[in-house]
Amino acid sequence: MKIVATIARYLLGVIFLVFGLNLMFHFLPNPPMPPGPMANFSTALAESHYSIAVGFFQVAPAILLLINRYVPLALTILAAEIVNIDVFHITMAPSGLPLAAVVSILWLLVFLRVKGAFAGIFEPLPQH
Repeated sequence: MKIVATIARYLLGVIFLVFGLNLMFHFLPNPPMPPGPMANFSTALAESHYSIAVGFFQVAPAILLLINRYVPLALTILAAEIVNIDVFHITMAPSGLPLAAVVSILWLLVFLRVKGAFAGIFEPLPQH
């Protein structure tokens, strides 16, 4: 399981590093989008420069995963990103669901390796 989690951590790090940097610096071509909610949403993110913030919150934890430091923090930040990616693909771009599912599975594999670091947040009351 340790090797699988390590491979998943590196893959997750590379995926979010590349796509996060692309949100910030636009080096990968964007496929043409048909008019509709997905195009409107993507245009709003780009024109407001909100996508730069999204890119930052993908790149920063990706680097943490790749250097194997603060992995629980990286997973916490990426959890919010992944939920948004999953919801985006479920509601507006179902063709991207397979990659979104792969990313979610990679996140889960890394999480299972460090789940002890999250033990406190699953307690109903704080321990005194």
